[in-house]
Amino acid sequence: MCLESLRVSLTSNPVSWVESFGHEGLGLLLDILEKLISGKMQEKLVKKNQHKVIQCLKALMNTQYGLERIMSEERSLSLLAKAMDPKYPNMMTDVVKLLSAVCIVGEESILEDVLEALTSAGEERKIDRFFSIVEGLRHNSVQLQVACMQLINALVTSPEDLDFRLHIRNEFMRCGLKEILPNLRRIKNDGLDIQLKVFDEHKEEDLIEFSHRFQDIRAEQLTEACDVYNMVWNTVKETRAEGYFISILQHLLLIRNDYFIRQQYFKLIDECISQIVLHKDGIDPDFTYRKRLDLDLTQFVDVCIDQVKLEEFEEKASELCKKFEKEFTDHQETQAQLQKKEAKINELQAELQAFKSQFGDLPTDRNIPLPLSKEDGTGHATLPPPPPLPCGGGVPPPPPPPPPPPLPGVPMPFTGGPIPPPPPLGFLGGRNSPPPPTLPFGLKPKKEFKPEISMRRLNWLKIRPHEMTENCFWIKVNENKYESMDLLCKLENTFCCQQRERREEEDFEEKKAIKKKIKELKFLDSKVAQNLSIFLSSFRVPYEEIKMMILEVDETQLAESMIQNLIKHLPDQEQLNSLSQFKSEYNNLCEPEQFAVVMSNVKRLRPRLSAILFKLQFEEQVNNIKPDIMAVSTACEEIKKSKSFSKLLELVLLMGNYMNAGSRNAQTFGFNLSSLCKLKDTKSADQKTTLLHFLVEVCEEKYPDILNFVDDLGHLDKASKVSVEMLEKNLKQMGRQLHQLEKDLETFPPPEDLHDKFVTKMSIFVISAKGHYEKLAKLLENMEKLYQSVMGYYAVDLKKVSVEEFFTDLNNFRTTFMQAIKENIKKREAEEKEKRARIAKELAEKERLERQQKKKRLLEM
Repeated sequence: MCLESLRVSLTSNPVSWVESFGHEGLGLLLDILEKLISGKMQEKLVKKNQHKVIQCLKALMNTQYGLERIMSEERSLSLLAKAMDPKYPNMMTDVVKLLSAVCIVGEESILEDVLEALTSAGEERKIDRFFSIVEGLRHNSVQLQVACMQLINALVTSPEDLDFRLHIRNEFMRCGLKEILPNLRRIKNDGLDIQLKVFDEHKEEDLIEFSHRFQDIRAEQLTEACDVYNMVWNTVKETRAEGYFISILQHLLLIRNDYFIRQQYFKLIDECISQIVLHKDGIDPDFTYRKRLDLDLTQFVDVCIDQVKLEEFEEKASELCKKFEKEFTDHQETQAQLQKKEAKINELQAELQAFKSQFGDLPTDRNIPLPLSKEDGTGHATLPPPPPLPCGGGVPPPPPPPPPPPLPGVPMPFTGGPIPPPPPLGFLGGRNSPPPPTLPFGLKPKKEFKPEISMRRLNWLKIRPHEMTENCFWIKVNENKYESMDLLCKLENTFCCQQRERREEEDFEEKKAIKKKIKELKFLDSKVAQNLSIFLSSFRVPYEEIKMMILEVDETQLAESMIQNLIKHLPDQEQLNSLSQFKSEYNNLCEPEQFAVVMSNVKRLRPRLSAILFKLQFEEQVNNIKPDIMAVSTACEEIKKSKSFSKLLELVLLMGNYMNAGSRNAQTFGFNLSSLCKLKDTKSADQKTTLLHFLVEVCEEKYPDILNFVDDLGHLDKASKVSVEMLEKNLKQMGRQLHQLEKDLETFPPPEDLHDKFVTKMSIFVISAKGHYEKLAKLLENMEKLYQSVMGYYAVDLKKVSVEEFFTDLNNFRTTFMQAIKENIKKREAEEKEKRARIAKELAEKERLERQQKKKRLLEM
């Protein structure tokens, strides 16, 4: 009765009274509890008194002071651990809750004290240290089961070290938790469900983290078999595991010596070891189990089959992609050639028409002899000259038409003097104003929306009807098919103007001016000699051999860097000519001068080197230009043909017109595609989302096929990195170099050396290079027509928006759209997690209120 009164006093009196009691009272309570536990009598009265003492400790721990005092007492945790007895569920529930609170509130050092206390209690009773907690889960008391799972979660989740968490969880599993969990999941109790969910979530997170560690080990420097073996050997050497490790290696030697089979064996063994070490339950296997291990290899076999199929499909997809690109390139080249032939046909038809208009149609009578043609000096027949035009400068122009008759009531215009001003408005048409101008291409006025509340505006760049063409995309759009009350109401609620907009200040980084260091020139001859010395030291080749390589245009030995350095560091032609006079003193010259003397024998050396460098770089230039042209061409085709992208634009047009209702941007027929990037800048009323994220959410819920536009525009990323200006510049440079090479070959002197094959090889190269150049020029021309067509299709002004800006804006929108998809997924997961946490908090609050009600009932008793 005295302990009950003390419990009530600790619960009802102020904190100051509890603190004054705790200075000496806590020690007395622990003394009583120690005597009751150590006593040999296990009668119900003794256990009842134990429970009363624990309830007093619980009441004391409800204050911050009491909690700190109990955690500071060394024997308090040990006594609480010894007081756990599943035979008395009510007392054990309170004990387990106290230990859970200590684990949760205290630091990691307190966790070690709790584990030490449980270990001591288990050793004293000669049982596993977690046996009592697991036995509490077997009891029929749901409250005890919830409290025990709460303590297990507190013990398992508190350590920061992953290995320590896995160790404690595995110990609980081996102690019997693994067999009890299925039964606990069948019990219908919200509190227990929450604790089980927490246990599963943390177990899954630890397993993922542990799996990542395993992958990191593979990814790190331990890729050499010797390094891995040495690490494992040092781990098991001189331990009981050494024999098993040797046995594993011996079994590996028994694998059949077959090239194809051996790989599958090792793959299967690797999967088995992974399943054992990285168990899907995150726990150690049962080492006492002597029968065959139950390994799930069906999934592994399925994965192997799927992997083989995937590799096969990827290989086929790669081949098809290459075939598509080749076919697309051939198609573009054929189109370019066809256009060239059509232009030639049109030119010939125009000449024929001009000929007919000059000489008239040929007579149909075949018997009329044609006039004999004369032969020119070359022996070719020529037509007789046309008859001369009549004198007087040709046919006089027709007289101007007479002026139109005046309107009724309007005097005749003056024949001389200034033109009179126009009549005032309304003079001709009465009082009615003129009708509004008709919309072109059959356009109909857009629907006028009238939202009930003021909306945030989508600041897009509108396209006016007169800026469109007959085949423009915006002529054919039908955004009204996406209109629904659900969508518009959601749009209103999300993007209303009830909250004050925030303006974000932009930070501009100052660019630091980089001062160029101007290097002072020294004596030219010494500088040239120094540069040649550096060049010759890097290419340790006899001078005569270098000369022979250049004469023979030997591409197997001539390197691009070598030619570039030669052009850069070679003396000018005058110095070479002057050095050629010192051939007799060759041995007395320094190395750079000796090299210059040898090279002075090569005629037109610098143009020759420039031509060789062009030949060496030509294939690389073609391989750089052609993929860029194809990327832009393919991207243009994708943008124009993607149905998902067209639907997306229609949906944005509907949403934008609704949000801009009542403003100058309302009832817009179309918008500039660069405005898509502004969707992420349009914030919701609560500043928590953007119009872009809202659009993604609508597409996910109602129009999932629109999301496919991300895959449809697959070449957009590569096309956005292409500079059309640089393409044109590089192609023009290639044309100039080809033209210069042709001129050089025409004026090149005849070879004096039998080894000089420059003209022969370069002539062959010019024919091949010219064919490639013409194909590239046609591909570029066709690409320009394609992007002009696409930009005209979406009413984009080429004078205001460059091709690079067009593709960059679309690619940025595509990237932010994909990012918004990921962020929406994360947001939903966070909301779900927050919802679970809120439910758990509500349940905890409910339990707290129930405990308070019980305390009130005890006081009333």
